[in-house]
Amino acid sequence: MKELLVKVAQGLVENPEAVSVDVDEPNAEGVTVYHLHVSQEEMGRVIGRQGRIAKAIRVVMRAAASRTGDKISVEID
Repeated sequence: MKELLVKVAQGLVENPEAVSVDVDEPNAEGVTVYHLHVSQEEMGRVIGRQGRIAKAIRVVMRAAASRTGDKISVEID
């Protein structure tokens, strides 16, 4: 899952080396939180207008996680 998020984010930004992902342990509800980190200049590319790209990233990640029965959440830091 982490690799998928990294690949998606690297495809959106101009500086793919600045993309990193941290993964938290599952919480009480069983949700694993993925923290996506990009450079400050690239935040607009990852979030998109009115958050459309961020929403699309979250949808893709949730769909991929549902195939394995996992619950995930993506936060953009």
